[in-house]
Amino acid sequence: MTVELVRSSAQDSDVMFAARVSTIGEQSLEQDQAVIVDPEAAEKQAKRDRGLINYLMRDRHGSPFEHNSMTFYVQAPIFVFREFMRHRIASYNEESGRYTELRPVFYVPAEDRNLIQQGKPGAYEFHPGTPEQSALVAEQTRAVSTEAFAAYQRMLEAGVAREVARIVLPLNIYSSMYVTMNARALMNFLSLRTKHEATTFPSFPQREIEMVAEQMEREWERLMPITAAAFTANGRVAP
Repeated sequence: MTVELVRSSAQDSDVMFAARVSTIGEQSLEQDQAVIVDPEAAEKQAKRDRGLINYLMRDRHGSPFEHNSMTFYVQAPIFVFREFMRHRIASYNEESGRYTELRPVFYVPAEDRNLIQQGKPGAYEFHPGTPEQSALVAEQTRAVSTEAFAAYQRMLEAGVAREVARIVLPLNIYSSMYVTMNARALMNFLSLRTKHEATTFPSFPQREIEMVAEQMEREWERLMPITAAAFTANGRVAP
């Protein structure tokens, strides 16, 4: 899975100026842009900022977390995108199989991918498969992908439209997209698509989309470290 942060306007101060407008109006932006030279005063301000963000997260005052933006470039199998786009809190633009010839790049699970599913719906546990199962998954996935792409190529060579020829391609073929969301939307996504020991409400995501979510979270932590820390400290619940 490939995730790249291609554009962002997101920092912890975005949360704070949006929150403080309710009490000090337009002065909140001026306060956000003010440069504090004195180290002791700067530390006191930083402490107040961390306290405010933690309060907003804890008491679920969510709107201040929406005044920012992150755009990610994602390459993943189509079955990951179908899960991703169930989150109607982001903007998407995906590569089109109608207008471009798709490349023969297919996802084959690695040997360490858990294969055995146990438990009940909504609370499945996954465990390693046997060497024989891992070999079978890899062999059959490669065989089906190779034959499907050959059929796709034969139809294209015969003059069949791309939008028709693509119907034989399996869901493990790779696509690419841009996805743009704010921090509040990203926290909602992370709460559902990562399995984390600190979470208040456990989630059981498919491993492949969790791999994408983990990379997105690392980029977000770099941009908004205080907000990210408060998210985890408060049970990874989106405000």
